[in-house]
Amino acid sequence: MEQINQEQKTLVFCATQVHAAEVRDLINQHSDSTNPNYCHRVTADDGVIGEQHLRDFQDNEKSIPTVLTTSKKLSTGVDAPEVRNIVLMRTVNSMVEFKQIVGRGTRLFDGKDYFTIYDFVNAHEHFSDPDWDGEPMESDSRKQYEPQDGEESTAAEPEGTYCAICDSDPCVCDEPPKPLIRVKLADNKVRELDSMVKTTFWSPTGTPISAEQFVEQLFGDIPGFFVNEEELRKIWSLPDTRNKLLEELREKGYTQEQLDDLKKLVRGEDSDLFDVLNYVAYHRDLVPRLKRAKKAKIHLNTYNPKQQEFLNFVLDQYLRSGFEELDDRKLPKLLELKYKAIADAKEQLGDIPTIRSTFIDFQEYLYKSG
Repeated sequence: MEQINQEQKTLVFCATQVHAAEVRDLINQHSDSTNPNYCHRVTADDGVIGEQHLRDFQDNEKSIPTVLTTSKKLSTGVDAPEVRNIVLMRTVNSMVEFKQIVGRGTRLFDGKDYFTIYDFVNAHEHFSDPDWDGEPMESDSRKQYEPQDGEESTAAEPEGTYCAICDSDPCVCDEPPKPLIRVKLADNKVRELDSMVKTTFWSPTGTPISAEQFVEQLFGDIPGFFVNEEELRKIWSLPDTRNKLLEELREKGYTQEQLDDLKKLVRGEDSDLFDVLNYVAYHRDLVPRLKRAKKAKIHLNTYNPKQQEFLNFVLDQYLRSGFEELDDRKLPKLLELKYKAIADAKEQLGDIPTIRSTFIDFQEYLYKSG
């Protein structure tokens, strides 16, 4: 929010409808505007109300809502010339969809010389894809009738075909599975990689390498970071040792960006990086973060009700954003987000050492085996 002009119209593309609702709430919480309608969600679930928010957003005479969050619904068919910012918070694997999303910002408007893409998912790599400059896409020539002054529109809103489960148009629930690349490593076990993921990996010398070579290289380097699964679990359960491991991986050439790409490659986007490393190193099943959080919640009864409420909040952040939310350097921000002020957090949870101990000790349950 600090990087954009908050008065400019903005589209935010999120991973799911739930994610879009959470981002909407955060934007309204942290924006300079006090208008409760500053940011709205528009997805398949929002129905008629969402369509009204969209019409208000498209109206060049209106400044509210200024920001819309969505998942897939607004990637096509939205004519909003005043859009100055596009924020990408979900992966965009399709070049066609990427072009459509970028197209939301290319509409011409008086005084608009450019628009800005804020990319949190490396979608900008599509710009270097040869397909980016392929055949021009067929423009959408359909025009909506705009009622004149004093005239009420009698046109029915077109019914969307977005699936309520996957929020895609058309539905992709029954799409056949993507082909896999099978890589047999030195332990004689096969790791499966998603062949549809387009990314570039780099060797420590700075030369591009294939996904298979990257996984083989990481597998070979892992004994230098931890000797077995139990040591990895012990390291990952504590923020300090987890950060030390991540730093060692970075120094060896395994940057956070490369490890994020690895998660996509092994279809571990919904899993913790711990499980991705465990899969590559020891061929263990990928465990979704949701499953980890549910198992950890079994141990909440060892804490008092106010601590339970805070730990549930922490788990929600973990489910949404991943293990990064468990860094003890994030603790002050988490407390401010939950309680608005550190003083209020201390009133509820005790002094800072007690809060920090609760925050760190609970993470052992999150990564506990079994």
